[in-house]
Amino acid sequence: MNPLSELPICQKLDIKYPIFGFSHSVEVTAAICKAGGVGIYGATRDMPERIVSQLAKIRELVGDRPFGVDLLLPKGMQEDADFAAVEAMLPQEQKDFVAYLADKYKVPPATEDNFFSSQIRTNALFDGQIDAVMESSVDLFATGIGGRKDAVERAKKLGKMTVALVGAPKHVLAAKDWGIDLIVAQGHEAGGHTGKITTLALVPQVVDIAGDIPVLAAGGIGDGRQVAASLALGAQGAWLGTLWLAAREHKTGAVLMKQILEAGSADTVVSRAHSGKPARLIKSTWTEEWASPEAPEPLPMPLHQVVTGPLLAAVEEHQVEALIYGGAGQSVAWCQEETTVDAIMQRLITETGAVLTALPR
Repeated sequence: MNPLSELPICQKLDIKYPIFGFSHSVEVTAAICKAGGVGIYGATRDMPERIVSQLAKIRELVGDRPFGVDLLLPKGMQEDADFAAVEAMLPQEQKDFVAYLADKYKVPPATEDNFFSSQIRTNALFDGQIDAVMESSVDLFATGIGGRKDAVERAKKLGKMTVALVGAPKHVLAAKDWGIDLIVAQGHEAGGHTGKITTLALVPQVVDIAGDIPVLAAGGIGDGRQVAASLALGAQGAWLGTLWLAAREHKTGAVLMKQILEAGSADTVVSRAHSGKPARLIKSTWTEEWASPEAPEPLPMPLHQVVTGPLLAAVEEHQVEALIYGGAGQSVAWCQEETTVDAIMQRLITETGAVLTALPR
């Protein structure tokens, strides 16, 4: 018998394991669901019409299994904006530094756009993304940075479970006020945008404030012992992102995969060089260049990605090895070989079960 399936969150969602996996990959999201967990598709880099098609693909792959979608909805963004107009208004110092990087690393111009070289995070974009999510059959609606009460209310009326990622105890109060159904306590060790409080300190504080709202632990979790520890802290499961980067289903590029497989926990750094907000990335030439004394301060979100977007689109298109980088949490230490989603899940569950069995009763 699988004792994990008896956890309230597993009973509520009719899943085998309390493992929630975040990924920007449709294939990874679906594979996590099929392996007994809940896949969460990161759609913040997608335009509304792409969100519609991607969520439809996942539904086709997973059948009636539950899956989720995550959006970033940071506060303080403009209502609407034209990329070219904003680009023209950027500080010269940052534009000059990006031009210097392009020249230093001999980056050919991009011949095609990506999200960050053509779009700006605005409230108008968020409106379209939210509409796309609400029109879909997705079961869980999660928000990373920020959030919007009106979106939470719409999702709840449609019968979707609402999820908030929090990085500090104070954020739980807003989540409770909005009627959030599930809270993810994401510690400092997490990949991507992250706060200052470590997972071990954050989770029990969030659990205490959350009351009857179930909590998941996130941040640096790469081993079943940490899943078991999350349960001991009062969480009902774990939310993981970095581990799936080493899955074949993710189709991670060769350069980034090499960085991931060779990195340990100490080879990650919190930097504003990705989006203008603190985010944990694998240490790379990109993070080192922006941390150098000669570099200007990264611009605040969303302006930093406007100034760097065209260069990074070219880096991605031409696979310029020197400047490729990626987000990863301290759990990257457990990404030691290219594997599969199912193998990762089975390892986590086996390790978790071994710890729970060994505990004194």
